[in-house]
Amino acid sequence: MYKFLKFLLALILLPVIFFALLETGHILLRVLGSFRAGWTFWLGATVYVTLHYTVYNFSRMYVFMHEVTHALAALLCGGRVADISVRKNTGYVKMDKSNVFIALAPYFVPGYVLVTAFLYMTGDLFISVAPLRPVFLFLIGFFTAFHLIQTFKTLSEARQPDLKLAGGTVFSIVIIILANLIVLALVLKGIFPGEVSLQQAALRILKETLNVGRILVNYIGARLLR
Repeated sequence: MYKFLKFLLALILLPVIFFALLETGHILLRVLGSFRAGWTFWLGATVYVTLHYTVYNFSRMYVFMHEVTHALAALLCGGRVADISVRKNTGYVKMDKSNVFIALAPYFVPGYVLVTAFLYMTGDLFISVAPLRPVFLFLIGFFTAFHLIQTFKTLSEARQPDLKLAGGTVFSIVIIILANLIVLALVLKGIFPGEVSLQQAALRILKETLNVGRILVNYIGARLLR
C-alpha cells in the first residue's frame, strides 16, 4: 500500500516535472544562452563527454562520490556509517539507517558540482572571483555532464537496489529527475544571483501545475456527469 501511494505521488508530480524542466531550460538559456556568457560551461560539458566516450569513463571517481554522498546523507539524517568501500565499478556503504533521501541522494546531488559552486561562492566573500568565473563555469559544465552521464549509466546498466529501498522504480525516477532540476537551478542561482529568480520560477511552476490539475478535474467531472 505504501509503495502504491508513492506511485500515485509520482504520477501527480509528472506535471511539476514538465514545468520545472521548462523553467530550468529558461534559466539556462537566460544565463548561459549567449556565447559570451556560457561558452566555457558548454566547453566543459563537451570536454567531459569527449573524454568519457573516447579516453576514460571516470567510473572510480563517480563511485567514490556516490558512496560518500550516501554516507553524508545518512549522517545528516542521524544515522551512523560503519564502513565505506570504493572500487573501480562498485562500492558500498554500511550504515544503520535508510530512507528516500539517503537511498536517492547520489542520483540527484552532483557532489563535484556543489564543491565547485561552494568554492566560487565562498571565495567571493574574500576576493573578487568574477575574473575567474569562466574557469568555474568550465568546471561546473564538466562536472554537470559527468553527473548526468554517470547517473544515467548507473541507472540503465543494472537494477539498482537503491530504487527499491526508496519506494519503487517509477517513484524514484520521478524524484531523481525533479531533484536534479531543483539542484541545477540552485547552483545557477549561486553563480548568477542577480540573473536568476527562483521565487518567480517556482510561482510559475505552481500556477501551471494547478491549471493542469483544474483541466483534469473538469474533464473527469464532465465525463462522470454524462
